[in-house]
Amino acid sequence: MAETIEDLTINYEDEEGKLVVKELTKEILTRGSWSTIMFLYQDYDPKTGDYSEPKITIRRYRKSGGQFRQQSKFNISGQKQALQISDIIRKWYGGQE
Repeated sequence: MAETIEDLTINYEDEEGKLVVKELTKEILTRGSWSTIMFLYQDYDPKTGDYSEPKITIRRYRKSGGQFRQQSKFNISGQKQALQISDIIRKWYGGQE
């Protein structure tokens, strides 16, 4: 478990040590006892031996007992969905100061 928000990662290795979820970058959206991080990542496809197109996941963490624990997540499956979400947010918040 991570003790600082900077230590949080979604990199994940399988039992053979292969990196099956590869974190490309992250942006910390909120800090505190409840923190939110957006990660850009790729999944490994064992059939092709390649990584997927980049995907996005937004994860919410709660700090308890000095450790961050994931509480929830939302995965954005690809570029099309990410752009749709972005367009809607711009529509809802565009022009507001």
